[in-house]
Amino acid sequence: MTPKSSFATALRTVRKARGLSQEAFSDVSSRTYLSSLERGLKSPTLNKVAELCDVLEVHPLTVLALGYASDTKALDKLFGRVQQELDLILASGANR
Repeated sequence: MTPKSSFATALRTVRKARGLSQEAFSDVSSRTYLSSLERGLKSPTLNKVAELCDVLEVHPLTVLALGYASDTKALDKLFGRVQQELDLILASGANR
């Protein structure tokens, strides 16, 4: 699964879990655009991801994490890796 298709699947999964229709996003996106995102035909900007997540009432990282890891074991591994990488980046860049 490519990152684009994983994001598409994650976006659709969260939207359905929240019980929202594609029309619920009309303040931030057309139904056609949202449909194209959910089918992996387009890639959103970070600003658009934030707007969509506001409607979903989830943090953008929630959708991204779901796109990269679909089960608890994979999520634990992903979060561990992200924590290690952040620790290294912040430790090396914080004093510059």
